[in-house]
Amino acid sequence: MAKMNVKTGDNVLIISGSREDKGKISVVSATSPKTNKVCVEGVNIQTKHQKARRANEKSEIIKKEGFIDASNVMVVCPTCNKATRVARKIEDGKSVRVCKKCGAVLDTEKKVAKKATKGTASAKKAKESKKSSAKKADEKSEK
Repeated sequence: MAKMNVKTGDNVLIISGSREDKGKISVVSATSPKTNKVCVEGVNIQTKHQKARRANEKSEIIKKEGFIDASNVMVVCPTCNKATRVARKIEDGKSVRVCKKCGAVLDTEKKVAKKATKGTASAKKAKESKKSSAKKADEKSEK
């Protein structure tokens, strides 16, 4: 199975689909490499009629974005602002995505930085939970 050329956070152009969606440029919110599908913000809006299950709930119509096939989108290069195919090039021992039209690297360091901050955020939460449990233990011992 080949790698997907589209990643979460990429700007993409919808090249096929319904009349209202075709030609839109939007951001990829989720990807599914196993099924080769992507979820794009504001595209393929699906409505679900949700019935109230309890007396205090309201029936409502929920609108959410559905997945579309990855072959129906093209990545928009951030440097030349054109929809382009994606090439792969090896730089510093890693495979990076490259724009076919201008040759600019599509993989940015921002995405790596986001992953690093997620790790530190979970570490901070773990420390806070340890501190709060230690405070509760101190309060119980004082009583």
